[in-house]
Amino acid sequence: MSFNWSKEAQKQWDNRAGFWNEKSAGMWDSGSRKEIIPFIEKHLEKGSSILDIGCGDGYGTQKLHKAGYNATGVDISREMISLASKLAENKPISFFQADINDMSFEGEGFDGIMCINVLEWTEDPHEALRNLSNAVKKDGLLCIGLLGPTAGPRTNSYPRLHGNKTICNTMMPWEFKQLASESNLNYLDGFGVYKKGVEEQHYKGLPIELKQALTFMWVFMLQKVGE
Repeated sequence: MSFNWSKEAQKQWDNRAGFWNEKSAGMWDSGSRKEIIPFIEKHLEKGSSILDIGCGDGYGTQKLHKAGYNATGVDISREMISLASKLAENKPISFFQADINDMSFEGEGFDGIMCINVLEWTEDPHEALRNLSNAVKKDGLLCIGLLGPTAGPRTNSYPRLHGNKTICNTMMPWEFKQLASESNLNYLDGFGVYKKGVEEQHYKGLPIELKQALTFMWVFMLQKVGE
């Protein structure tokens, strides 16, 4: 029986929607994602249009809106989009369901993209990144969070070592940086979200590759260059 990545991914994320909804506020307000919106504010002017890819239940999208951005959310899961639409009721935030690898954004012209822990859950990360690049204007910015080497969710990709199909396609941060450079995306800035127990004294002064080796997540700020 053939394996349909998109259908299986939608099914699995539909099943996780309730669990995700229970923890998303904590992640964005005080957990692993708390520094992402301030990081975006550092680089992108208020009033800019931002496409939130893999928006989940829309909590992060709503935080973008509260921060003064024109936000749009996209997720592969219908259940997630349903939760997001309810959360953002009476707010000018649009949500729609779609698979990143099947989307065509040519000419959409967003000022920026927020894409947190999404590309490692795609069948073809290179094609997905190309689609993201097509969605932003020239010189547009892409804020992308990638699971680091110490991230627990990376274990979801382990079954592939037994030849089994999985919807998790993990990458190392340095691999993704190379992938971005091959897609005409320049690395502007970044920061690490470190595994619990890792203190600043452990990574201060280290080369970026060694800093990334200690992370739960590395957050990239990339800029589209060329045509």
